[in-house]
Amino acid sequence: MTTIQMIREELKKRGLDGLIINGEWNRRYVTGFTGSHGLVLITQETTEMIVDYRYYEQAAQQTGLPVVLHAEHTGHKQKIFDEAAREITKHGLKSVGFEQQHLSYGNYERLKSRVTAKLVPTFDFVQNIRMIKRPDELEKMRMASKVTDDAYTHILGYIRPGQKEREVADELVRFIESRGGHAVGFYPIVASGVRSSLPHGRASDKVIEKGEMITIDFGANYDGYWSDISRTVAVGEPDAQMREIQEVVYRSFMDCFHNIQPGMKDSDVDALMRKALIESGYNDRSGTGTGHGIGLEVHEKPLFSVDTEKTLEPGMVITIEPGIYLPGIGGARVEDVLLVTEEGCETLTPSTKELVVIEVVEA
Repeated sequence: MTTIQMIREELKKRGLDGLIINGEWNRRYVTGFTGSHGLVLITQETTEMIVDYRYYEQAAQQTGLPVVLHAEHTGHKQKIFDEAAREITKHGLKSVGFEQQHLSYGNYERLKSRVTAKLVPTFDFVQNIRMIKRPDELEKMRMASKVTDDAYTHILGYIRPGQKEREVADELVRFIESRGGHAVGFYPIVASGVRSSLPHGRASDKVIEKGEMITIDFGANYDGYWSDISRTVAVGEPDAQMREIQEVVYRSFMDCFHNIQPGMKDSDVDALMRKALIESGYNDRSGTGTGHGIGLEVHEKPLFSVDTEKTLEPGMVITIEPGIYLPGIGGARVEDVLLVTEEGCETLTPSTKELVVIEVVEA
């Protein structure tokens, strides 16, 4: 069943005649359109793109769908909703869903004032479909993951004492781009020494010192799809406590990797991740969550939370990312991209998750 067919089946279940999609990533997922502005209108009989003059040719080339150019070629962006209203009326639609997270109140009011159809808010309509990856998506994610893993292997031969964190991050970006990937919008986390206790400690001008551990968190984008990993590296031998917390997060990750199965709930996966953290006494120093879905966005559904009950299904791509953060001391995290399979899960980023100690050669 195609994506459009799945949307139409869901529309039938909800008693809706159509759906307006204006969320950037949902629009791209459904149509392939990469422009920054436009609407998709899906009914049981038609699927069409509504754009302004700037994107007419691009939409025709990228989507293969009928493209509706709103009547006033120039002017305010909001006028595209006037054209959507005309299309809703033309197709005789009585009830139309819209994306409540993405449609502003102003544009909702504009659309509502121009149609007799009932406008029905929907939540995660397309995001729920996006959770199960299509074969073409998986192929791109495997490429993104390969570039990411290769970048990690490369950076192990680059890091040395005396470098700034920012230099390491810049080299990761350079390598990713040299392999056909992109890192735009996801500048690497490189946090060394005491800064590694910052879960999202972006690379700074801090100098990396001998004996420090470094948390590295980064990813590559390939043709719109992301990979995302975290690794911990030591420049020379770290102290005993820092080595200990790395070993704990490694065990935590491996407990998940070896035991994740389709049918598991959020709470099941969270319990697997926390087993080693609780046993070691570090659970109260791990506040970054269990993991998240990944695809067109670095963070997308399923977003793990012990407070909700989502079920893992084959075809989902997720990350698991246990971490320990000790303020004023340091931290460690392990994160991998995992494809949920019928039998369990497959890592798309197989580089070692164990602590890598970079040998420091004295001058």
